[in-house]
Amino acid sequence: MEARSVQDASMRSTLVLVATAVVVYALDQASKAVVVAGLVLGQSVDVLGDLVRIWHARNTGAAFSLLPGAFWLFVPVTIFAFVMIAYFHRAFRDRGLWIHVVLGLILGGSLGNLTDRLRLGYVVDFVSVGIGDRRFPTFNVADSAVVVGIGLLVIYLSLADRRAPTDDPTG
Repeated sequence: MEARSVQDASMRSTLVLVATAVVVYALDQASKAVVVAGLVLGQSVDVLGDLVRIWHARNTGAAFSLLPGAFWLFVPVTIFAFVMIAYFHRAFRDRGLWIHVVLGLILGGSLGNLTDRLRLGYVVDFVSVGIGDRRFPTFNVADSAVVVGIGLLVIYLSLADRRAPTDDPTG
């Protein structure tokens, strides 16, 4: 009976991870397609005045335009990310479903940007936040999912490893 329960929990965690990744990937690819179809490269449209703009841009670097032109660096880094997601998914399969949502965010975002890199040779970015010429680097749904997912994973790992005090007074 216990083995069946563990198997069910594993199946649910896998379903949550995959479903989250599919939703993030679909939102990322659909939003990029809308921007490419609706705006010429370099064109922007104000959403919240000058503070938030939709701005059709190409990014040959990492998230938020870091390391421009390092295309082939990102493919192995993305593959490494997939290996780490698989590791954490297996290691945390019995720790509740929300951690698998976090892993799904990272997986879906990584797949979205990898798809762009392999298909186009660059990533389509379109969210621009700032005032005037002082703007945060342009980003997309995939970038946001990866950054939020990694941030939450770091917080989880920081809190999950806290151990209860031992009876040993030396620590």
